[in-house]
Order: sequence, then C-alpha cells, then structure tokens
Amino acid sequence: MKDGFGREINYLRVSVTDRCNLRCVYCMPPEGVSLLDHDDILRYEEILAVLAVAKKLGISHVRITGGEPLVRKGLVELVRGIAKMGFQDVSMTTNGTLLADHAELLKQAGLKRVNVSLDSLRPDRFSSITRTGRVEDALAGIQAAIRSGLRPVKVNVVVMAGWNLDEVADMARLTLNLPLHVRFIEYMPIGPSEGMEELSAVPPGAVMAEISRKLSEKLELCAAPPGAGPAETWKLPGAKGTIGFISALSKPFCHSCNRLRLTADGKLRPCLASDIEVDLREVLRNSKGDSKVRKIEEAFRRAVLSKPRVRQLWNRESQARPMCQIGG
Repeated sequence: MKDGFGREINYLRVSVTDRCNLRCVYCMPPEGVSLLDHDDILRYEEILAVLAVAKKLGISHVRITGGEPLVRKGLVELVRGIAKMGFQDVSMTTNGTLLADHAELLKQAGLKRVNVSLDSLRPDRFSSITRTGRVEDALAGIQAAIRSGLRPVKVNVVVMAGWNLDEVADMARLTLNLPLHVRFIEYMPIGPSEGMEELSAVPPGAVMAEISRKLSEKLELCAAPPGAGPAETWKLPGAKGTIGFISALSKPFCHSCNRLRLTADGKLRPCLASDIEVDLREVLRNSKGDSKVRKIEEAFRRAVLSKPRVRQLWNRESQARPMCQIGG
C-alpha cells in the first residue's frame, strides 16, 4: 500500500490492551487513566482477522504493543497465531518487568524480537519514573530475552534533561558486553503535562556529546540491527551491541514513515500525532464473510490515504487519547 505521498506502508503496530502495570510519568497521571470497557477491546480472533487482511494488502512487519501487552492473558497464543501467518517480522514492545516469565514461551511461539523500555538503571530513579516498578525486574526481563534467543533485543531510553541525561553513558556501556541495541529517544511532549514542566527534550547531538565526554571510546557509525525503526546507529569499538539515536523532534522522520496503528479498541490510526481514526471494530462485529473482508480492506485504504505529509504534535489539552490508549 502507498499513501498519498508515495510512502510504502508495510508496518502495523497492534495494541492489545490499554492497561499497564506501571505509571510512567510521561505516559500516565499518578492515578492512571479511564480504562476501556472489556467488551470494547478487540478479541484475539478479531485481531487475527484484521491481520489476515493486512498481510494481503502488503503489511509485512507487525509489532505488539499496549499499554503493557504482557498484562493481557493468552498473549503467547496470539503471537503463535500471528507467527503462523508468515509475516516477515513479528516483534513486541514491553516495559520488561513481566518478561522474565514469558520470554522463552514467546520465542517458541514465533516472536522474533523485543523492545524493552528502560529509562534508568538506578533503582530509586526507576521507581520514581515508573511510580510502581523495580529496575531489577526489567533487567531480569532483558536477560531472559537474550537467553531465549530473541534477536535483536532493543532497549528504548527516553532522554530528558534534569531526569536521566547523566545516565546515558552507563546505558551505552551496556552494549560493550551484551548484545543489546540501546536507542536514545528524544522525548515528545504528548503525555500528561502535570509535573513535567521542568523537564525538557534533549537532542541526539547532546546525548552523543555526553556519552563521548564520559567514555574514552569513540563512537563509530554502523549498520542498523534488523527492524523497521528510524534510528541512526553507532557503536563503541569492539562492542557486542549498538547505540541508536531517534530524533523525534529535532529531525522528524515523517518522510519515511511506513506505519499504521491499530488501537486496542479497534481503531486504525494513520499518524501517532493525529486524532484521525478509522473504525474497524464496527466492521468486525457487524459484517460477515466476503463483505467483512472488503470493508476491512476499505478501512485500511482510507487510513493509508489519511496519513498526513508531516505530523503536528498535539496540544496536550486537546488530544483525544492518552498514549497508552493509542499504542507505543
């Protein structure tokens, strides 16, 4: 599928839940958010029906997201069903705190790789950022992913001045002895604003400068690990892993955007920073047979043709959905 600007759309992010076991400060307010009703969430068989059509239309990369996808029961069986369809790539984004108990089963079911969000290595700071989490659990999940053979294992770090910029060199050091691909992501102000006023985004150049200042090794430009992401990739000499920089604000990558998002309640979103949605749940629950397939195809085409040339970040007060309801 190509959008109105000639971009090939081959990547679908599928949110399976709006629930999460953490309350990260840039994602949710302390009390959490109003959760979707159980009946509003797509059933696994509905997700598989959507993906069957998506594959015929040219979707080759599927990423499972949330919320935190591992809080939803039966996720391994969903992964198994997706893997059987023969997609080129089946991956998942997780906060890692529940991954230790699931990594091997997910690998056996057909998951190829995993991205783990990890914004601090310090127990007190990790707990402060996530409000409820333990960094030990996330690190155990990362180790389990490596042992299970999920490749590559990517670690996503949202960098904020006054928050965790002083840890980026420590994060980079992880790649020396572990086959990890640490990606430093420029913060986008699309989550809750309360308590975030004093924090600001850090451009990748400043992150690289901080790493170079603290480490004697010089970063070398290198090939990116497998995946459909927009990171510029470097490595430390002799490192087992790589270091990536994702410039969401200072160097937008809209010109190469290849993705759609399917929300947990069945809405196709052509752009993260837009409230445009195409309703698939109504089609799934009120159509049958060939008519259902045709309507799903039509929904995908409408979504693709609705993709803007460039994204416009929301005004926080006007955005219709929190990030956990959109899917990471």
